[in-house]
Amino acid sequence: MGTDTSRCGRGGPIARPPLLLRVVGGFDILRQPNYRRFLTGQVFSLVGTWMQRIAQDWLVLDLSGQDPVALGVATGLQFLPVLLLSLWAGVLADRLNVRRALMVLQSLMGMCALVLGVLELTGSVRLGHVYLLCFALGCLSALDAPIFESFVVEMVGKDDVSKAVALNSTTFNVSRVVGPALAGWAIGWWGTGPVFLCNTVSFAAVVAGLMATDPSTLHRRPTARRARGQLGEGLHYTWHDPDLMLLMGLTLVVGTLASFSTAVATAAAKVFGAGAGSFGLLSTLLALGMLAGSVITSLRGKTSLERLRMLLVRSAALLGVLDLALGLMPGIWLFGLLLVGTGTAATVFVIAAHTTVQMSVSDEVRGRVTGLYMLVLLGGTPLGGPLTGWLADTLGGRAPFVLGGAAILLAAGIVAAAFHRRHGRTAADARTVGPSTT
Repeated sequence: MGTDTSRCGRGGPIARPPLLLRVVGGFDILRQPNYRRFLTGQVFSLVGTWMQRIAQDWLVLDLSGQDPVALGVATGLQFLPVLLLSLWAGVLADRLNVRRALMVLQSLMGMCALVLGVLELTGSVRLGHVYLLCFALGCLSALDAPIFESFVVEMVGKDDVSKAVALNSTTFNVSRVVGPALAGWAIGWWGTGPVFLCNTVSFAAVVAGLMATDPSTLHRRPTARRARGQLGEGLHYTWHDPDLMLLMGLTLVVGTLASFSTAVATAAAKVFGAGAGSFGLLSTLLALGMLAGSVITSLRGKTSLERLRMLLVRSAALLGVLDLALGLMPGIWLFGLLLVGTGTAATVFVIAAHTTVQMSVSDEVRGRVTGLYMLVLLGGTPLGGPLTGWLADTLGGRAPFVLGGAAILLAAGIVAAAFHRRHGRTAADARTVGPSTT
């Protein structure tokens, strides 16, 4: 085993594990039976969810006569509940038995897919039905998110939460590549109805994994009794934690300005004059970058809060630089290659922010703070999409990347300076000691 002599502690060089050991260590969390069963169900569910998203978009376009406004309405109806329900979902996550709550929510989401599939197969589906089910699915997803995150911590404990977050992200990004490809093939052969039914079955896999969980091995935390002012307690907790406030602020900037789906589509059409095929390739390159970010982060293993804060601001700064550079690329191929790095940096940032929240908050308010984090991260999408479109329409297709990247870079610098003022000595010690060997 070699040593990294560029990083020395007070007792001399610190041994750095070989890459193979770090790869194995990043995935040793799968030795936990509860998490292994749950993740297996998640693999099927996430692939099914991405298949349904593609089929749903195709169905909306078919029912509306290829109207892009109708597609925008359907998408908005799924994101709107995030703004309305995330904070209250956090309250429920602190009150409820999260395993049982997840079983109910996953079953209801499966029912939404089943109803849409039956309506389509019987020829009864109308655009209004799709809108209603989009909103219902959005409400259930908004409730599910903080409850899901609380259950992950119960399964693996705080010590391994960084590995779980990274592996969950890897699963999500693999399904993001596989799901749309399977959906395109299935729609071509069978139509959209059977795709919705496949998603119904995928939710059953998650419920089965939850039922197989051994409750006696969970890291259970005390649930909060129902009382007035619990939502305010979560907000008060966050407000009086400067580190959390800095994290939330930086996450809001990134979540709002890194609106890649809108920005990449606009750049492909307005800047490079590319067609749908090229846009699909650019989206795939972005997804591959996000997958790479998940895998890279999973290799880090256990880490400290100090290191997570450093990773948070560095990944945000890198994202800002790459985003700005995207707006200056002269050709579509260089643009596409840079998208891989941009997707990697974005995913590393999200995982670092997510893990920091889970490791730093008290168990008593975990659900409420996680709900606020989800609101900040995902709630920026309804704001960022229109803002990106307006910037592209007013200043050109490169403007969202240049201005967004500059703003993210500035925000990362401000947060880095604030962290340094609060934790300067601790961060310096973390850099001196070097990476953990566990």
